[in-house]
Amino acid sequence: YADNCAMQLVRWPKQFDVIVTDNLFGDILSDCAAMLTGSLGMLPSASLGAEDPTTGKRHALYEPVHGSAPDIAGKNMANPIAELLSFAMLLRYSFDMGEDADLIQTAIDNVLAGGIRTADIMQEGKAKVSTSTMTDSILKELDKLASG
Repeated sequence: YADNCAMQLVRWPKQFDVIVTDNLFGDILSDCAAMLTGSLGMLPSASLGAEDPTTGKRHALYEPVHGSAPDIAGKNMANPIAELLSFAMLLRYSFDMGEDADLIQTAIDNVLAGGIRTADIMQEGKAKVSTSTMTDSILKELDKLASG
């Protein structure tokens, strides 16, 4: 049924909040979903294990969908958003810190709404920035939200 899920993902993506599947189909569907955002640099990922019946905790791995991108390593041009959103997922699902995760998401949304873009999501009329400038902009916005 992964074929139908891929079709539904492209046809009406807002019907999905979370998709639970095995690794093979998850890898295919996450790459498909990446193109809805315009870049792999925008998508976080979480691999969550089953809850431990004694502690209620689970093993988890949080990472950007895009992998290590060795072709742009050290060039200050990677999009840091997927990494920051992966950290927000860690806060939400492993540490029950949903409000902090929401602040990170809002900071990212505000920076993007302000027209700042890395090269992979650049649009006409927007400001193209480096990895460090995007990260600094998001952190500055996060500080503003957290103190206000």
